[in-house]
Order: sequence, then C-alpha cells, then structure tokens
Amino acid sequence: MASLVERVMDGYHDLFTNQRDPRVDGWLFMDSPWPTFFICVSYVVIVKVLGPYYMKDRPPFQLRNILVAYNAFQVLFSSWIFYEFGMGGWFRGYSYRCQPVDYSENPIAIRMAHASWWYYFSKFTEFFDTFFFVLHKKFEHVSTLHVIHHGCMPMSVWFGVKFTPGGHSTFFGLINTFVHIVMYTYYMLAAMGPRYRRFIWWKKYLTNFQMIQFIMIFTHAFQLCFTECKYPRVFIWWIGGHAVMFFFLFSDFYVKAYFKGQQSVKALANGETRLNGYTNGYLRNGFSNGHVNGYTKVMANGKSNGHANGHANGHANGHANGHANGHANGHANGHANGHANGFANGHVAKGEDSTSFQTRARRLVCMNPEALLE
Repeated sequence: MASLVERVMDGYHDLFTNQRDPRVDGWLFMDSPWPTFFICVSYVVIVKVLGPYYMKDRPPFQLRNILVAYNAFQVLFSSWIFYEFGMGGWFRGYSYRCQPVDYSENPIAIRMAHASWWYYFSKFTEFFDTFFFVLHKKFEHVSTLHVIHHGCMPMSVWFGVKFTPGGHSTFFGLINTFVHIVMYTYYMLAAMGPRYRRFIWWKKYLTNFQMIQFIMIFTHAFQLCFTECKYPRVFIWWIGGHAVMFFFLFSDFYVKAYFKGQQSVKALANGETRLNGYTNGYLRNGFSNGHVNGYTKVMANGKSNGHANGHANGHANGHANGHANGHANGHANGHANGHANGFANGHVAKGEDSTSFQTRARRLVCMNPEALLE
C-alpha cells in the first residue's frame, strides 16, 4: 500500500513539475490544479443549493441594466481574446492540419500563451451567467447541461494552459470565443427589453451555431489520429472528447426545446393535448362532449366541453346563451351540441367565474411558444 501511494505521489510530481510549461509558472492559479477545482465545486454548490435556498422567500432581483452591461462586457472580452488567439498564431500561419506547441520565448508564442490564460480566466467570468439566473429566480435555466458546461470548463482549460498553451488545441479557444461574441450579443439584445426582440429572431439558430462549433472542434482534434504530428496525443482525446460530450448534450437540449417543445405547443393550440385526463370530445363514464350528469363543467382546470365539426360550443366570444335547440352538430350559432336536462354545452353555471375561464382559455390557445420554452 505504501509503495502504491509513493508511486502515485511520484507520478503527480513528475506530471506537474517535469511535464509542465515553465513559462506559466507564477501565473494566477497555474501552480496547482486545486484552487481551480475548488472554485468549480463552489460554483455548483452555490447555483444548485445555496443560491436557490437564499432566493426561496425573496422576490427576483430586477437586473436589466446590470445584464446589459455584463453582456456588453462579455462581447468585448470575447472579441479581444479571439483577436489575441488570431494574432498569437491562427492569423499568422498556424497550420489547421498539425500545429505543434512553440515552447520558446518567442514574443508571438508568449502572446499565444497569454491568450490561452485569459481564455481560461474568462471561464470564471461566465459563472455570472448562472448567478444572474439564480438572482432572477429563473431556476429552469439552471439545467444539468448549463451547470456541467460552465462547471467543468475552467478545470478543462487549466490543463491546456498548464501543459500546452499554444498549438493545435488552441483552435478550440479561437472558435469558442467567436461563438461567444455572437451568443453574448444575443443575450445583450434580449436584456435590453421588448423593443429589441425583433432583432433576435435568430435564437433558434444560435443553438445550431453552438453545435456546429463542437463538430468543427472534434473534427479538427481527431484528425491527428490519422497523421503524424508532434503534439501531445492525450490532448487530442481531451479536447475532442469534450467537444463530443457537449455536442450530444446540446443536441439533446435542441431536440427537447425545438422539436418536442414545438409539438407540445401545437397540440395545445389545436386542443389535442389532454389536460388533467380530458381531451376535446373525450368520452368519460358514458358521457360525450364533456357532459357530466347533464351539465357541462366549464372550468379552468383543463376539462374540456368538447368541439364538434371544428365549431365552438356556444358563442365564439365565450358567452353562453344557456339554451339548447336540440342540434348536435355544434354550430357556432350559440346553441349547444345536444341538450341534457335543459342545459347547453358552453353554459356557465351560476356562480362560476366565466371571466376567469375566458381569460385562461385565450392564454392557452394564443400562448407564445417562446413562453413555454424559456
């Protein structure tokens, strides 16, 4: 047992002392992985436990101006890092097929190392994305995908800066910062209020854009499996594996949000979704068209009074005339689909809140899909 521990300690020392890039010695958080690790763990605890507990009995903070300023900062910060990645190599002749790390003191190589560190540091600033969700009580946005993506990125990038601050894998940072320029521009416009919503019609394509970046990254990384290149193989799998993982996580989100979500919205609008076990025209206990003991229960709990031939029971404006003419075709002339004990479909019993029902019905049928998906 003692020999096993000794071998582990020797391996740890060899990795973090002999295999490191000495140029980053003394840089903030670069001497040990543990500060970054504990910051990442603290982030998860704050956004999943402490934050929701703190906000449980508090109203959401109004953060519009802060969000606009924060997202504007991220656009500028990402643009600067993207430029530095370019000027550190990718705009100066880096090879997209195979680019070894330049460990020299060449000013351009040092510039790339600094760009890599600033990219690493930017992953901490992105924690505020989640902090703002918590303070605004938008807990549905603090999803597993979101927390995994933000929580593991600083630790992942730390290894790149510690051992390979340059070369082939910095393509990841180049593409990711460009995507973040576009992404934070969208967030900034969204935070500026309804007047600017017409400028962000491309929200759906933003997720496509993010998935395309992961395809580019793992394709660029895994190509080294089929060619000779003086670049550490372990980082091929490290970067490529992360890109594959995030691609599938984002794909799952995309399918749920824009395919299943759209189907659910359409079903609600068409009256095809069961609410509390009932659908339009659903037969229950031998009664059709929503009749129960001769009365139509027009309630806001989702029980439907049913439609016939696509026409509305009762007046289209939601008022009931309270009389049946014996017709069963459900025409929108204000008469019922069929009478039972003298009361018509669409009749609201005395004392029931018809205004409440009308309001909720309009909200259900006219609901904006964005409201369901966000």
